[in-house]
Amino acid sequence: MVAAAVCIVLLVLGAFAVRHFVAQPFRVPSASMQPVLHPGDVLLADRSTRGTAERGDIVVVDGRGYFAPTAADGDRYWVKRVIGVGGDRITCCGEDGQLRVNGEVLEEPYLPADTVPSTIRFDVLVPEGRVFLLGDNRGDSTDSRHLLGAPGGGMIPLDRVVGEADRIVWPLSRRGAL
Repeated sequence: MVAAAVCIVLLVLGAFAVRHFVAQPFRVPSASMQPVLHPGDVLLADRSTRGTAERGDIVVVDGRGYFAPTAADGDRYWVKRVIGVGGDRITCCGEDGQLRVNGEVLEEPYLPADTVPSTIRFDVLVPEGRVFLLGDNRGDSTDSRHLLGAPGGGMIPLDRVVGEADRIVWPLSRRGAL
């Protein structure tokens, strides 16, 4: 009986350690990342990458106080693509209609066909220790563009990055690496 209790405790501790340090599942709440991610997809966030981000990464962020100032836990986590990191200047959109990072046109093959990079014009410098995030489905995404005038200017602190989304695990028909 004691051995069974010890096994159960070890399993619970092991599950907690995996979820906290290795990978954590998240359900995609909206269509903001289509066509790459669909509402209801369950993805795994690589917890070893928490607090870090590189341009182009799809990340899970804790949006409380930023994307969701008064959100309940169900609206706490957001999935977005990193467009800029500390020191990057991001502008949208020039006469050519393109999004630019540090003066270079950002190639965005993940955008749905006929999607404009943004209908909101902006020219921002991402502060060190923060990221600028956009959804791939720009017409249906609340992201950094929408919070440019808010505290933090739409830039999310790196310590709010929960991890990089690295694979879809559900539904089985869509499972695979991102």
